[in-house]
Amino acid sequence: MRTLLVRGLREEGYRAESVGSGTELIERVARTAPPDLFIIDIGLPDADGRDVCQALRAQGIVAPVLFLTARDALSDRLSGFSAGGDDYLTKPFAFAELVARLAALLRRAGGERSVQVGDLRLDPATHAAMCGESTVPLTPTEFRLLARLAATPGKLVRRHALIEAAWPHGAIVHDNTLDAYIARLRRKLSTLPGAPAIATTHGVGYSIR
Repeated sequence: MRTLLVRGLREEGYRAESVGSGTELIERVARTAPPDLFIIDIGLPDADGRDVCQALRAQGIVAPVLFLTARDALSDRLSGFSAGGDDYLTKPFAFAELVARLAALLRRAGGERSVQVGDLRLDPATHAAMCGESTVPLTPTEFRLLARLAATPGKLVRRHALIEAAWPHGAIVHDNTLDAYIARLRRKLSTLPGAPAIATTHGVGYSIR
């Protein structure tokens, strides 16, 4: 499918390139300027595509993300949007519809700028946070919480938005559960030299800077 998509997109005038895993994508973006748009399969061989999207957002990359997936349940679609995705196309799909969705995403994407939180990097394959040469492991839920905060550095993220990003749609998450996860994240970030800090707006949410 990757080969066919790249060939078809190039025939449509796009400068399309492909990689075979989430790790390859993160490494490619670290070496070169990010593309204008991403097409990410949720079922990657080494990671969940939604975690890859969150890792990109945590690096300050705001280019639109269109998810491709065979999963068409409402909960799957909602979790894709909560992870920072901009559109969602289920397999099988018509190539003409994919091209139309890409064009619409690119029209809406003008003027966005990249912002990064210090040296913080997130690895969606291992669910790890890194600053410089230091690394700390995260649980999947911790990873998604940190990625959601890092996607909008300096801005308040309300509690319900964090819950939507980190837990499955419809999950019952108590206030003290979210607070406990944030406390664990703070402890882990404190072990990374130069890592950003998480600030609390009591009763409302959290921010990272």
